[in-house]
Amino acid sequence: MWSQQKMAKVAFLGLGVMGYPMAGHLKLRGGHEVTVYNRTAAKAERWAAEFGGRAVATPAEAATGQEFVFACVGNDDDLRSVTTGPNGAFETIEAGAIFIDNTTASAEVARELYAAARAKSADFIDAPVSGGQAGAENGVLTVMCGGDADAFEKAKPVIEAYARMVGLMGPVGAGQLTKMINQICIAGLVQGLAEGIHFGKRAGLDIEKVIEVISKGAAGSWQMENRYKTMNAGKYDFGFAVDWMRKDLDIVLAEARSNGAKLPVTALVDQFYADVQALGGNRWDTSSLLARLEK
Repeated sequence: MWSQQKMAKVAFLGLGVMGYPMAGHLKLRGGHEVTVYNRTAAKAERWAAEFGGRAVATPAEAATGQEFVFACVGNDDDLRSVTTGPNGAFETIEAGAIFIDNTTASAEVARELYAAARAKSADFIDAPVSGGQAGAENGVLTVMCGGDADAFEKAKPVIEAYARMVGLMGPVGAGQLTKMINQICIAGLVQGLAEGIHFGKRAGLDIEKVIEVISKGAAGSWQMENRYKTMNAGKYDFGFAVDWMRKDLDIVLAEARSNGAKLPVTALVDQFYADVQALGGNRWDTSSLLARLEK
């Protein structure tokens, strides 16, 4: 599933629900020497105690002397903070080092940070991931990369410590644009699944039996296989949060305004997620679109 690769010196910035296990795979599965930074220092210390790496106080300290620097933070501004901000990683990043950004952010910030990295004779790859918390914990994420081919080839064996699929989508920004397509496809699909289950319940059908049959046909999907049971039970604490999806869809819709793409269903589902937030479902998973139909 992953490539064997010589031990590298690696830093990881951001130990949230995704970054914490991803950094762990770099240490244990990849066999790399890993230094971590987190805004809440106690979490970095806990990670270091659990995995045997090193915790430091600033991104600049984390990046010092590293061959690869990873980040997985919240948004564009968080990313700027840990890279070009005070005590950011770009203050100390080595010439020839590669910065790999696993944050779901804008293509615009990817291009901005690529230029900033090149000014330091370093490389930058935008590498957003798909697969959610479970994918991160199990080391089976899909990683969509944008950047220069030579930097990608060097980084790929290291990234594979936490991934089952790593692809170069094109120049810098292409990884983020691919992640936007991923979220567009998920948004419409989950709404369709929610409406199907809602309709089936109103029609008095046994949802378990319905899904058992239609999941084997053209309607089948990962969302259907993995979320229909919890959706049918009205349980929504099994994955990617509504707040995160709204952040991602905001990025998608801003890019669409820029490139002229027409995304009527995505824009509508984004508003449906706003309705879920109004129900108090900020931290529910994205399948909670069904709750909006059943309220």
